[in-house]
Amino acid sequence: MVCARAGLGLVVVVASVFAACEGGGGGDGGSSGGSGDGDGSSSAGEAASDSAADSSGGNPDDAAAMCMRWLSDRADLSEGAWSGDVASCDPGDVPADARDRALGVLNLYRWLADLPPITLDDTLNEKTQACALMMDANATLSHTPPTSWTCYSEVGAEAAGSSNIATTAGVASIDLYMMDPGNPDTIGHRRWILSNSIGPTGIGSTNGYSCLWTIGGSGAANAPWVAYPPPGPFPLSATTIGFANLDQTGWSIQSDTLDFTAATFTITRDGETLPVMQVPLLGGYGSTFATSLLPMGWTTTVGEYHVVIEGVGEPITYDVQIVDCGG
Repeated sequence: MVCARAGLGLVVVVASVFAACEGGGGGDGGSSGGSGDGDGSSSAGEAASDSAADSSGGNPDDAAAMCMRWLSDRADLSEGAWSGDVASCDPGDVPADARDRALGVLNLYRWLADLPPITLDDTLNEKTQACALMMDANATLSHTPPTSWTCYSEVGAEAAGSSNIATTAGVASIDLYMMDPGNPDTIGHRRWILSNSIGPTGIGSTNGYSCLWTIGGSGAANAPWVAYPPPGPFPLSATTIGFANLDQTGWSIQSDTLDFTAATFTITRDGETLPVMQVPLLGGYGSTFATSLLPMGWTTTVGEYHVVIEGVGEPITYDVQIVDCGG
């Protein structure tokens, strides 16, 4: 199953092979609020972009550098062995390098979007580890697990209410969150990972369940808006991983300050306008405002796409270059 959570209540449950639940949260979902007017000259916010490129290595605006980073950071996606045990309610742990690989994939996506990387917190790792144990022990997902649950703990329940949660181990969960199948009204997992406020985070995992802390972060990326796929080069393989494809779940744009409700989105390629279905997304999932764009009768392939957003003050324009990085 795939489920989504907004505020304090479950809002949708959809059958699927894999599952993921996104952390909810009241109000604006813990977003710090972006700055700037989101005009056509900025992508994910110039204040964030320089920091992301400098601290992460390579320039996401250069296709060759982007592909090199994409392939390098994904060369080893192994999960490592979980040391815990459901029978004795031992949350155990995963190897530090496995947790680092999960964080590395998360920060890879943020780098692509010109957002700064985030770090791990040992206390949040412990709490999310207890969360993963609870999900595994009960073979289901819940942001509000009852005290009657097998292996219930207060810290695990706290993490369950503050995290993206999935029926995959930690490294694989990041691709699932970014594709976000089964959440057409929110695309909340993706939005939390690309949020201004996320970080530091905790990642807990068993061999088949995981929790990623997203709520209440102290991040201050201050990006006026964040698009996915983002402006600039973007790997073709990122459109078809995570148990779905981007044409099914949709392109997206999010902001803490720009309301896209009345906006008009136009995507063109080689001078031809490509029809899209605009879907206003619920607030409180990593950003105050967001919209998804579902391709209608076309698919995302190698090439350049020009995006124009009108009706949000000064028009926003940017180009997405889909690149085949191989590998």
